[in-house]
Amino acid sequence: MTTLRDEASETLADPATPTRTPPTPNRATTATNPTAGQVDHTVADHLAPLFATLFSAGAPPVTFRFWDGSELGPQRRRVGPNAAPGTLTVHSVDALKRFLWAPNELGPARAFVAGEIDIDGDAAQVLRCLRDAGPDTVRLGLRAVPAALKAMSALGGLGLQPSPPKEEVRLSVWRDSVRHSPRRDAAAVTHHYDVGNDFYRLVLGPSMTYSCARFDHETTTLEEAQASKHDLICKKLGLHERPVARLLDVGCGWGSMAIHAAANYGVNVVGITLSASQAELARRRVDEAGMTDQIEIRLQDYRDLGGETFDAISSVGMFEHVGEKRMAQYFETLRRLLTPEGRLLNHAISARGGSKLGDKSFVNRYVFPDGELLDVADVTRAMERAGFEVRDVESLREHYATTLRHWVSNLETQWAQAVASVGEARARVWRLYMAGSVNGFNDGGVSVHQVLGVVPSKDGRSGMPRTRLGWSWPPAVS
Repeated sequence: MTTLRDEASETLADPATPTRTPPTPNRATTATNPTAGQVDHTVADHLAPLFATLFSAGAPPVTFRFWDGSELGPQRRRVGPNAAPGTLTVHSVDALKRFLWAPNELGPARAFVAGEIDIDGDAAQVLRCLRDAGPDTVRLGLRAVPAALKAMSALGGLGLQPSPPKEEVRLSVWRDSVRHSPRRDAAAVTHHYDVGNDFYRLVLGPSMTYSCARFDHETTTLEEAQASKHDLICKKLGLHERPVARLLDVGCGWGSMAIHAAANYGVNVVGITLSASQAELARRRVDEAGMTDQIEIRLQDYRDLGGETFDAISSVGMFEHVGEKRMAQYFETLRRLLTPEGRLLNHAISARGGSKLGDKSFVNRYVFPDGELLDVADVTRAMERAGFEVRDVESLREHYATTLRHWVSNLETQWAQAVASVGEARARVWRLYMAGSVNGFNDGGVSVHQVLGVVPSKDGRSGMPRTRLGWSWPPAVS
């Protein structure tokens, strides 16, 4: 799971001189003053005072193009290394209404999902440049209210708030209002993962792996990088040392990790997920791989595990659904399932100081309801309190930015198929979410950590290799 952080990826060197480009007058987009016989002000003219207040440089860092064809933005080269990253096209006054009613990130996000705004160009760079333009870029300050009201009145934009797109969800109105209860967690997972297996295949590629990949070289493909990540986890868990081990894969997704471990290391795997559609496809993939005797896929909550033991546990991209209040229960449950010298590899997105997704955040309403990112220091402390000895912590932050760029590219190059699969609004949710998340990993606002813990035997033996060279065992061939 990643977070939306609208941050910039490069500095644009050209001067940010605001320009207002008038449209070609036509009856559909331009009104005429019958008294003076003059063309009225363009949309850009009306909004220029407001934009001068919102943006620290007095103008937006990217070109805004409005529904009448007029433009507002900096004077920048159209091509070359210092060219503007893209254009933000506003198709109707309803987009501006959403800004006015929800001047935090939710208003613009609703407009984008509804198709009232389009981003042409590198979406990640456009989002980052907007965030970097100044502290008032996202939140409408009090000093901007008069300019906003004047502009909206002139454009006919005062009125009731447009209804949110139907893709927006608020779990607080569901029957079970207890955050991170089994019922509510199942609802959150269903909202996120049961979008459609065909859609995820388009975005994630053949590996169907929805977590940070590991790029060994600049030329490494996404599929190779996902296999490398799975292999690293298997080595850290010591599966090459225990070929008859029993592995639990918590949040098994579509079965990629389970299949890799069983095929390359000969282990038996139990994979659990709360997503019915994931479980269905994972079982089919296991069957197609001829591994039904080695892999069992269950539709099961981790809290319902008991009465069985495992030699190793992998949890990849699931921990974001656990939450701070349930963290102790989570690690204590997994600790009880492990045999002496058993290892847990927890792979999860993290944030310094922790970060609960606010109710009015785009990610909470459209992507990851109830999602929480925890501080890696709190994670290691909770693991130790549960009885684990923490043996290794590794950040893969830069790898996730690269992974997300691959996913965005997959989505954009197969846009027509994605829209046919889940509808345009849902496809827009994912483009905005993933493009924005690229920036968070690039600048370190969020990270992703693998934390490895072991359950020592009664006499203190860990079974761990003396050095990390033990994880440099030659990689398996998928």
